[in-house]
Amino acid sequence: MEKSAANNTKISKGEIWSDWAAAAQEGNAQAYRNLLNDIAPFIKNYLTSRLANEDWADDIAQEVLLSVHKSLKTYSPERPFRPWLIAIINFRRTDYLRKHYAERKNKHAPLDNLEFQNNYVTNPTHAGEYKDIEQALNSLPKKQRKIFELLKIKGYSVEEVAKEVKMKQSAVKVSAHRTTHKLKTMLGK
Repeated sequence: MEKSAANNTKISKGEIWSDWAAAAQEGNAQAYRNLLNDIAPFIKNYLTSRLANEDWADDIAQEVLLSVHKSLKTYSPERPFRPWLIAIINFRRTDYLRKHYAERKNKHAPLDNLEFQNNYVTNPTHAGEYKDIEQALNSLPKKQRKIFELLKIKGYSVEEVAKEVKMKQSAVKVSAHRTTHKLKTMLGK
């Protein structure tokens, strides 16, 4: 927070960024530089706390800065800047992770691999955990469990699940998200 000289009130970073973005849209090169220089550490910190590998934060931050540069003209100064920026960050992070994990197809173990099954699926040391998960799933309402199992366990797409349970895709996503949160709470995660 910074103080405004005019009326001695505090101005948030988001408001400063919004002012700089509006000025940059009008061609103010200094405001543009100020904006990019000021949001860069915010972007990296935001990403670092939300990634399993903090080395990815630099790559994604660069993508975010490029996206801000390319789409700054779409920003509406009447709206808060921070949510606009966070939406770009989240989109770029998701895009990066999707590409990263798609490239790891060679690391998938087929379920008909007996060594994999013995070590990870039928290992008796994990039996208690599996029972807890099974009990948590069984405690869910039937439709909620079906959505979760089809989407998260069996790997069907949101579109396929929505058709199967005769719901809108957005409702399927919300149900899966709420179920995931509920299961984490139930399992103490």
